[in-house]
Amino acid sequence: MTRPPRIVVAYGSTFGDTADAAERIVTMLEEHTGARPWLMDIAHHEVRELDAFDVLVLGCSTWNVGEVQSDWAAKLNDLDALDLHGKRVGLFGSGDQLGYPDTYVDALGILAQRVEARGAELVGLWPIVGYEHQASLAQRACRFVGLALDDTSQGDRTPSRIEGWVTQLVEELDLWGPRGTEQLPTAAH
Repeated sequence: MTRPPRIVVAYGSTFGDTADAAERIVTMLEEHTGARPWLMDIAHHEVRELDAFDVLVLGCSTWNVGEVQSDWAAKLNDLDALDLHGKRVGLFGSGDQLGYPDTYVDALGILAQRVEARGAELVGLWPIVGYEHQASLAQRACRFVGLALDDTSQGDRTPSRIEGWVTQLVEELDLWGPRGTEQLPTAAH
């Protein structure tokens, strides 16, 4: 019998939107898998602590014109010291697609480049349907590299997007726990 993967949800948050999303993600992952992932505010932890986990769910908002949130920005270079081969990484974060349509959730794209360069496999790619941005470093063809949230102009869609994304992660990572393999309804994106 193999052990279940160790999962961490690590986030940086300035005004609390990304922290709130991280807490929802942890709660939903626990509901689906029966095990509570570790919740880590990256401002109070060292990046090297991520090495203890098999699945990294990283949350980062985008600030100003395509900048990484300050807690992650201060530790971004520390990611270069990690060996992420064999680790699966899901990304989520928020931005303002109407106020910054050319750099919407760029921070996710920046994190994706960093973790992939260290050998990680990205999971949880998310469709761009329903978004109104013009460009993003986080966009690859018709998908974002992770869950894109916009609490400024589409805050009403955040709960259903998180629910759909967590369900997608559970399926991609084959993490079904005590709820079995039931198929949950996929939320509108």
